[in-house]
Amino acid sequence: MSGCDFIGLAAEGVRALRPYRPGKPVEELQRELGLKHIVKLASNESPLGPGPAALDAVAACAKSLARYPDGNGFALKRALASHHGLAPDKLTLGNGSNDVLELITRAYVSPAHEVLFSEHAFAVYPLVTQAVGATAVVTPARSFGHDLNAMAGAVTPRTRVVFVASPNNPTGTFSEAKALEAFIAGLPETVLVVVDEAYFEYVEAPDYESFIPAIKRHRNLIVTRTFSKAYGLAGLRAGYAVSDPQVADVLNRVRQPFNVNSVALAAAEAALGDSDHLRRSVAINRSGMRQLAGAFDDMGLKHIPSVGNFIAVRMPRPGVEIFDALLREGIIVRPIAEYGMPDFIRVTVGLEEENNRFVAALRKVRG
Repeated sequence: MSGCDFIGLAAEGVRALRPYRPGKPVEELQRELGLKHIVKLASNESPLGPGPAALDAVAACAKSLARYPDGNGFALKRALASHHGLAPDKLTLGNGSNDVLELITRAYVSPAHEVLFSEHAFAVYPLVTQAVGATAVVTPARSFGHDLNAMAGAVTPRTRVVFVASPNNPTGTFSEAKALEAFIAGLPETVLVVVDEAYFEYVEAPDYESFIPAIKRHRNLIVTRTFSKAYGLAGLRAGYAVSDPQVADVLNRVRQPFNVNSVALAAAEAALGDSDHLRRSVAINRSGMRQLAGAFDDMGLKHIPSVGNFIAVRMPRPGVEIFDALLREGIIVRPIAEYGMPDFIRVTVGLEEENNRFVAALRKVRG
């Protein structure tokens, strides 16, 4: 047996890459501690789950699982085009919006380029940047949100992609529409701006708006969305990007031909048309957010106002210690030290009884 170093053979950016760590699975905690009744508030999943239309669509797919999916996603693209009032040639489908973020970087970024994003922004941005060997440029946050002026000042001739998460995970902050419009308008057309709207459906702030319509004004703008959050389809992985048709053409050249499976395509199309279920999901999130924020205020814990389906709260001791203590109470949340926030935990909004269990456990372990 040779002593070949296969890690050393990997591409330079990949060798030093640390894989994305998802929220702890319920099954893993059950195996570790033997607990039966576990509340998971770690991964920003919908507590309501899929709607009846999506579940019916999943069941209907069972007889055709031996067939490959439609590699072009015609039916889902047609539904999305109608939903957004745009042409299907502006759409790129992905295995979740993470897939689309990776496609953008792989298609447009080389080791000669820089990728710009904010401190405390979504962890996938540095991962996809490093994987292609590009240089990550991270600007300081302002009140845990994106400082668009600082980001504009960090753009150089090497900048190829800028990621703006609005709302941002894990902080729940967003970029006001006027400020974001001015930021995009001030960038060179050769700089692609990716506005990540994974949590769009939850936002009710008056100075927030989707930037999908702005693609008509800015050909270098890409907007990404997902069915994993408010639509309750995280286990199926379906997302998409809206962009200029030329950008979509490039992304579809590097996209794997069957990157979205048949069940996900059908469920996403059905979920898109189930506005009643979406309204229920948003309403549960609204009341749950008030419930959690009120409990944090009552405990004297500072938290970041959030427009998503999660809330980041500062703990009196390291967040990972609170996370570990909550695990023993059967509660899974998310420590976010890897986001530069070591004394915070991020909590997904759950159902009322789930939130109550978490609050009771937190009162017990917070110290």
